[in-house]
Formats: sequence, structure tokens, C-alpha cells
Amino acid sequence: MRLVVARCSVQYAGRLDATLPEAVRLVMVKADGCVAIHSDGGAYKPLNWMTAPNTIVELDGQWIVTNPKGETLTITFHEIFSDHAQEFGEDPGLQKDGVEAHLQELLAALPETIEDGLILVRREWPTPIGPVDLMCIDRHGNSVAIEIKRRGEIDGVEQLARYLELLRPDANLKGLRGIFVAQVIKPQARTMAEQRGIAWAEVDYEDLRGRRPEELRLF
Repeated sequence: MRLVVARCSVQYAGRLDATLPEAVRLVMVKADGCVAIHSDGGAYKPLNWMTAPNTIVELDGQWIVTNPKGETLTITFHEIFSDHAQEFGEDPGLQKDGVEAHLQELLAALPETIEDGLILVRREWPTPIGPVDLMCIDRHGNSVAIEIKRRGEIDGVEQLARYLELLRPDANLKGLRGIFVAQVIKPQARTMAEQRGIAWAEVDYEDLRGRRPEELRLF
């Protein structure tokens, strides 16, 4: 990872145009090529970002970040205060708590409780930023990526949206779509999911636990 603290301005050109005027910010470049620009305050979400894969061209006082869609993020550095690179090594990933891990196990055995006709392909389907919980196919043979949380909040929706963006170039995942699953999903998370074309489903953990043993066929 590379971390640059600098006074900079940023211009995004793509689906729309957006500008960040000159200010002191943190520019973060992850090993996979993801670029994020943060301010010192507000929420955890960056002011602007480009998910991997990207091409980064470093010019004198300027970076031009381009993705395969042709979108560009131009970062102009007016004054650099620090520029540091750090190897993180292999990350074991986020460990789910007991309820969330068990919920994933139950839903892997009974994917049809999420949507009629779903068939499990694999648990922990890999992506460059971590595994999506379940990969299934629906009754039409389309791929369905499923992210499972105990409590459904907007960060879980954003996580699934990032997974989908990284998985869509895979030609083997026909008609890829996503479903966000939790015991309870907050209204804000439902709205964000719908805006991003992601379906959502609430499931009853106690009901799943009460299924007869012969119904719980783990793959």
C-alpha cells in the first residue's frame, strides 16, 4: 500500500464530472490498484475513489488513474507532506462472529430460503478484496453473489457492490447479480441496495436452526 498526504486537487471524468478543490488529503493506493482519496474527518467513506483494476500514470506533480471503462481520476499534487509505501502481507480477512458464521452455513445448506430455485455453487467465492459469502445459480442459470450479515447496514451493501464490480468481467459468471441477506436490514440499506440494482432478503435465524437435520445438506 502507498499512502500520500498532500495538498491536492482532484478531477473525475466518467459517468459524470466531479471536482475536489485544493485541500490537504490522504491519497491511498492499495496493492490491487484501488485508489481512494480521504479527508481528515467525516465518515469512513472516501471523497472519491476508483476500484481496481486501474492504470496509474505518474507525471510531474500529477497522477492520472484510468480504469477499463475509460473513466479517469486526475490528482494534481500542489504540495506533498509525506509519501510512504508499506507491504501488508497476506491478510486472513474479517472473521465473522458465531451467529453470522452459522447463518452463512445454514443458508449454504438451504439457499432456496433466500430465493426459490437457488442452488449453491460455492461458499467463499474469491475476489481480489476478499470472498463473497455464497455464489449460487438461479432457476434461469444466472449467477447470484450473496453477502450475508447478521445486521444489514449500508456498509454491507457497499461491500457487495464492490464484489459485483470486480466479478462482472468474469465471462463464466453469466447474468451476475447480487442479493444482500441479513436477519434485519435497515431502511437505508434497503434503499441503497435498490438504487444499485441489488436485491435484498431478510431471513429468520431461529427458523433456519429449527429445520430438520435431513434438510440441512451442507455442500
